[in-house]
Amino acid sequence: MAHFERLFVGLLLVIAAAPAARGEVLEKSRKVAGTTVQYKVVLPAGYDAAKAYPAIIALGGGPQTMNTVDGVLNRNLRAEAEARGYIVIAPAAPDGELFFESGARIFPDFLKAILADYKIQDGKFHIAGPSNGGIAAFHVAAANPQYFLSVTAFPGYMWHPEMKREAEFLRSKGTVARYTVEKGQPHRIETLAGVNASRLFDGFEETKKGCSK
Repeated sequence: MAHFERLFVGLLLVIAAAPAARGEVLEKSRKVAGTTVQYKVVLPAGYDAAKAYPAIIALGGGPQTMNTVDGVLNRNLRAEAEARGYIVIAPAAPDGELFFESGARIFPDFLKAILADYKIQDGKFHIAGPSNGGIAAFHVAAANPQYFLSVTAFPGYMWHPEMKREAEFLRSKGTVARYTVEKGQPHRIETLAGVNASRLFDGFEETKKGCSK
């Protein structure tokens, strides 16, 4: 009996030490709209190329380089995407041209290329990003609305009256629009990072209920 107990405890220790299932991160590049685009793709744990997945276009903040791509993936999106079964595609701005400026020229061709490479649910993406990435997310989605289910910008700049009015205008058109203030948070919001990143994905999944009131 004592021998069995020791064996059982040993098995428990082995199970507890086993690493959690992780997805895969691919670093890629391709020619789009006459320019080479560097980007990363996060694939969920247990990825099956024959299955359709929800997907997010993630745009980094600041200069929108591969460093900021890594930042938004590691802080806000990768872990939760792997766990919930999302694909995340995060491009860097081509030739240093921001996505709310001339870098936006890669869209919609870049989106079409991703749709050819991966099975994306309903052929539409969520798009999200912090700071400059949030501004770019709105810019890209407004120019290509047929490819997007939702737009999430965080934290944005301190334009509270303008953002409140914009959210009210969108709601008046029958869409679901939410504007929140993360009190006590600096520009680098911690209430949407790490374990708190689940809040972003809860927002993405609200679209399953439909986008009208």
